[in-house]
Amino acid sequence: MSRSERLLDLIQSLRRHRGPVSGHALADELGISIRTLYRDIATLQGQGAPIEGEAGLGYVLKPGFMLPPLMFSDEEIEAIVLGSRWVAKQPDQRLSAAAANALAKIAAVLPDDLREDLDASTLLVGPQMTAIEGIDLGVVRQAIRHERKLGFLYRDAGGAASQRIVWPFALGFFDKVRVVVAWCEMRQDFRHFRADRISGLDAVDARYPRRRQVLLKEWRATLDKPRVP
Repeated sequence: MSRSERLLDLIQSLRRHRGPVSGHALADELGISIRTLYRDIATLQGQGAPIEGEAGLGYVLKPGFMLPPLMFSDEEIEAIVLGSRWVAKQPDQRLSAAAANALAKIAAVLPDDLREDLDASTLLVGPQMTAIEGIDLGVVRQAIRHERKLGFLYRDAGGAASQRIVWPFALGFFDKVRVVVAWCEMRQDFRHFRADRISGLDAVDARYPRRRQVLLKEWRATLDKPRVP
């Protein structure tokens, strides 16, 4: 492994740890000596990496740091290209455009050889699915980001309609449908709403009273239970 690759691995390791991590734990994870680790930490700090801490106390990388040029393995490039191409084929036009823009930005900062690998990727995505939902998924995604309530008319599998106020916290993408995962005020429980059965979508100007991450964690604990919207 080259020194540049080792430094990038160290950055990635620090990113994976949300709190301070000891030098010995980092050295063991990277398969290097503690003296080499201390030298690498000092090198990155000298290059401007916001790594806080010191020997005996642990180290933490402040969020938001990027170390250009970006370096990726062959598999990482294939994953980036395949994922971006899949999102670019989705009916959500804003998300589709964002995927194409993100891929272009990544390509712009890659070294020449990796940029060629990005352009030459042979992992392909099938034809774009015809949009079947009649709502703007961008409104749903914005509500999730800002923890805002949504109101809409929902029709179940039997065609029965009901007005709902929900706390959306996740959006599932499947081959033929998109599913809004939310806490339903009417049912006082978690529910899954198919986007193609939603109409009259309205972004309610009210923040729901719980954090998105908490709702997601609690919902995951209930996945083995049957849910009927």
